[in-house]
Amino acid sequence: MVRFGVIGTNWITESFIAAAREVESFQLTAVYSRTEERAEEFAAKHRIPNTYTDLAAMSASGEIDAVYIASPNSYHAQYAIECMKHGIHVLCEKPIASNANELGKMIAAAKENGVLLMEALKSTFMPGTVAIREHLSKIGTVRRFFASYCQYSSRYDAYKAGTVLNAFNPAFSNGAMMDIGIYCVYQVVALFGKPDEVKATGVMLESGVDGEGSILLKYADMDAVIMYSKITQSSLPSEIQGENGSILIDKISEPEKVVIQYRDGREEDLSQPTSGNSMYYEAKEFIELVEAGKTESAINSLATSMLAMEVMDEARKQLGLVFPADLKS
Repeated sequence: MVRFGVIGTNWITESFIAAAREVESFQLTAVYSRTEERAEEFAAKHRIPNTYTDLAAMSASGEIDAVYIASPNSYHAQYAIECMKHGIHVLCEKPIASNANELGKMIAAAKENGVLLMEALKSTFMPGTVAIREHLSKIGTVRRFFASYCQYSSRYDAYKAGTVLNAFNPAFSNGAMMDIGIYCVYQVVALFGKPDEVKATGVMLESGVDGEGSILLKYADMDAVIMYSKITQSSLPSEIQGENGSILIDKISEPEKVVIQYRDGREEDLSQPTSGNSMYYEAKEFIELVEAGKTESAINSLATSMLAMEVMDEARKQLGLVFPADLKS
């Protein structure tokens, strides 16, 4: 069994718990929250035996082997490093850190303590993405990757009414790129590696974060066009365009319907049966890696996480999007 603690008591943690409980060797033993009342409430709801308001105490308790971190983004590095110092394996919700500098420190801590550190970016483990990787060669030389994730946030209504929630607060290293644009960036660099050039534009909100944006990544023989937004809605699919055909992807964040359209008019459906809880696949991967004594995922590798973070750092620089975390050494 892999004994887990969870950090963060929001809906995403609840979704992770439901998904991880589908993996036989998952055992939930502890929860950390900054307030005792919230920790006890969450523990009662999810049948968690131990509650903590002191992260160091939970890490040193001997009650957990691994931790899932879903705190606000600005706390990811601090919490992950504290846990790893105590030999705890870390599955950290995306984005794994505020910036590449923080991620570098997290990777150093993981290596120093011989533990697994993995970014919880679910889409790369889903059957749809696995099918894309396996069949990519069928479309010939790839010339363009178009990735779109535009989802109007209910929190934007609150923002327009004068209440700035975490999603639109730079203090928490947040905004549209960090929240949903990362799904597009991560998929591109996971498939095609480091781009030669990054160009970014976007709409900055008065709170100091981006509401929407576009990123163009230049490669030697192709380009990638990324569109993301939390202030508009789009149902456009994403697409990988090759010289022999294109792969259409229904949702870049949760690829389920994946189809090759060849130039001669033929279609090949690559869609695979998918679990009702899309976080199941990342939970399964992480737990299996822990059980095998591995300290890195071959899919959500540390190098891929760093590449994605470096692209977003450069895009944010061009947008003028600065977090308080960027000003720390």
